Amino acid sequence: MKFPELQHYEVSHQFLMGYLDYYYRFKIITKRAKVRFERRDWHGTQADARTRITLYRDIVDQTTKNIVAALGDTWAAPAFWADVKQAYAEDIAHFDTRNIAETFYNSVYRHFHAVGADSELMFVSRTGDYREFKGMASISHEFKLRGQTPLSVAQQVLNTVVFDARWENKARDAERINRRWLELTADLGGITSSDTLEVLTSVFYRNKSAYVVGRYLREGRVYPYILPLLHTPERGIFVDALLLETDQVTSIFSYHRSYFLADITVPSDMVDFLQTFMPTKAISELYNAIGFEKHGKTVFYRELRRHFRRTALPIINPAPATAQKQKVAAQLKEQNGALTRVQGNTPKEQSELSPELFITAPGIPGMVMYVFTMPRLNMVFKIIRDKFAPPKQVTAAVVKEKYELVSTHDRVGRMADSYLFQKLSLPRDRFATECLTELQNTAAAKVKIDGDQVLISHVYVEKKMTPLNIFLETADEKMAQKALRDYGRAIKQLASANIFPGDLLLKNFGVTRVNRVVFYDYDEIELVTECTFRHIPEAKTYEQEMASQPWYFVGPKDIFPEEFPGFLMRSGPNLTYLRQRHGDIFDADYWNDVKTRLLAGEIMDVFPYRSNLRF
Repeated sequence: MKFPELQHYEVSHQFLMGYLDYYYRFKIITKRAKVRFERRDWHGTQADARTRITLYRDIVDQTTKNIVAALGDTWAAPAFWADVKQAYAEDIAHFDTRNIAETFYNSVYRHFHAVGADSELMFVSRTGDYREFKGMASISHEFKLRGQTPLSVAQQVLNTVVFDARWENKARDAERINRRWLELTADLGGITSSDTLEVLTSVFYRNKSAYVVGRYLREGRVYPYILPLLHTPERGIFVDALLLETDQVTSIFSYHRSYFLADITVPSDMVDFLQTFMPTKAISELYNAIGFEKHGKTVFYRELRRHFRRTALPIINPAPATAQKQKVAAQLKEQNGALTRVQGNTPKEQSELSPELFITAPGIPGMVMYVFTMPRLNMVFKIIRDKFAPPKQVTAAVVKEKYELVSTHDRVGRMADSYLFQKLSLPRDRFATECLTELQNTAAAKVKIDGDQVLISHVYVEKKMTPLNIFLETADEKMAQKALRDYGRAIKQLASANIFPGDLLLKNFGVTRVNRVVFYDYDEIELVTECTFRHIPEAKTYEQEMASQPWYFVGPKDIFPEEFPGFLMRSGPNLTYLRQRHGDIFDADYWNDVKTRLLAGEIMDVFPYRSNLRF
C-alpha cells in the first residue's frame, strides 16, 4: 500500500461495501414478496424467507475475508480499530439505516475480537436516536374521518394496496370491514370529528398471506388493526378478516412466528409506528418481526445492559441508615461479594436492597440444556451441557443443527425464536453462587471466569414461558382444558409445517403471557417427511405380548403414536380430555396423511388468528 496512513480507511471501506451489498440484497428479497403473492408462489416465498436469514451470515463471512486480505500481514492494534470505527461512523452518519449498519459492523468486527463488547471499538451503545434522519416520504397514509363515512374510508384504505392480480370483490370487502368497524366505534361511543385512520405503505408478507397494518387514532388513544389478505386461484385476492383486539394483533408480530417480508425504507420509523399500539413488546422483538433479527439481537443486548443498570447492586451508606437497614446490610453479603435477597424485609425494602441475580430457571432440569434466568427478566439463557444423561444420544453438534433448522423454518406461531450469542460476557456479580457453580460443573467447556466477568462461548436466549406441566399443576379445570386444547393444536400446526417435535413431553412446551402453547425444546425434532409412522404390530404369541422389549423391528426413524399417551401424562381427566379433543395425534394414520400431503408439495393453511374472526 502506498499510503499506510490510510489503511484504516481501506478497511473501513470493506465494512461499508459489505453492508451496502447486504442491504441491497435484503431489499431485493423483500421486494420480491409482493410479486410472489401476486403469482401465488408460496414455495418461493418460503425459500426467500430462508435465504434472507442466511444472507446476513454469508455476507458477514465474505466481508471478514475481504478485511483479512486488506490487512495483509499487518497486526491491527486497538488504536487502529478505533480509527476504522470512526471512519465507518462518518460514512454512515446520514444513513436512514444507520442503526442496522452499526450492527453489521459489530458482526464483522467480532471475528477480530476476543470476548465481550468493547465500546471503544464497537457500537455497543446507540450513537444517536436515529430520529433526525427520517425518510423524506411518510411511511403511512392518513385519512380523517371527519365528513366521511367509515365505508368510504375503508374503500380508500383498500385502494392504497395495489396488486397486479385480480381482486375478487373489493366493494364487498370494504362493506365487511365497515360493519365490523362500526361495532368497534359503537363500543367507544361513536365517531368523533378528530378520528383519524392511518395505514402503513408497507405491506407485510408471510407464507400465503399479506397483511395490511394500520392504527386508529381517537382522542389521544391508539387502536391497532390488521387486514389479512389471501390469494386463491378460485377467488383471487380478498380480505379474510379484520383484527382489532390488541392481543390478536400482538400475536401476529410475536416471537413464535416467522419474520415478515416487508419493503421498509426506515426501520426505526416502522418500529416507532408499531410500538404505539404494541407498547408491551420489546423493541428488539419488533426489529425481529420486520426481518432485522440481527439488529434485534443488538437491541436485546442493550436492553439487557439497561436491565443490569436498573437492578444494580445497591450502594448502602451506613451513616444515615436506620438500625434496621444497618442490620439488613450486614446480612446482604454473600460469596464473591454479591448481594442477595434477605427474607423478612418489607416488599419496599426488598426492592431497594435486593439485587437481580441469575438463577436456575424453574421447572424440570433438561438433560441437554442448562437453563438460567433472572426473576425480573423476561428471557432465559440456554447453554448446551458438556455431557448428556441417558437416554439422550444426540451430540452438541446435532443440537446446534436443530436450532439452526428452527431459525430458518416456518415456526407457524408454535416454536420460540432464539438469539444465538457467541463470545458473550456477563458480569460475575450478577450470578447466584449455585447458578455459577452449576454452569461450571455442567458446561465447563463453554464457560470461563475471567476476573469479574463470566465468559460464555455459546448460549441461546429465548423468551421466558411457563412450562406446560407446571401450568397444569396450578390451573383450574377451565384453564387446564384450554391449555390442553392448544397443546393439541400446537402439535398439529407443527406437523402441518413439517415439524415433528420428537419429544412431546409437556415440560418441553411453554405457555405464553396470552396463554398460547409454544414448543421450545428442539434437540429431538425431525421433519415429518423423514419419519416413519407405524402402528404397533399385533402380538401373535403370549411371549410376544408379555415381552419387555419390542419383539418387532424398530428403525431409527420409526414413530409409534399409540405410545404417546403412556409417557405424556398419567391417566386421569387431563389425558381423557386430550384424547377427546385431539385423539388423532395418537394414530399413525393421522401422521401418515399429513406426511403424504407434505411430500406432494402442499403448503397447508395455518391461520395466525381465530377462525371465528374470518369473514
